[in-house]
Amino acid sequence: MPRTMAIRLPCITNAKKILRWSENHIPKGYFAVYVGEGERKRFVVPISFLGQPSFQELLNQAEEEYGFDHPMGALTIPCREEVFIDLTSQLSGL
Repeated sequence: MPRTMAIRLPCITNAKKILRWSENHIPKGYFAVYVGEGERKRFVVPISFLGQPSFQELLNQAEEEYGFDHPMGALTIPCREEVFIDLTSQLSGL
């Protein structure tokens, strides 16, 4: 079973609001994704990320890799966790 991970980024004051950890509940305005190439971790991110070109590129990679058959039963993004955290950190500053 994949682990759910919380992100704490001291360089970004809004990080706690942007990336949230939740096992059973996804707040309104957010969605869950699984990230990783081996062991996948669950992240909850704001829906506003969907409109960002850099996040859309990750979604395109997910489509190429999995189509609509995601192995975790939810959106799975095939990239390293560090890359995802870096990208979402940049998006949260917009």
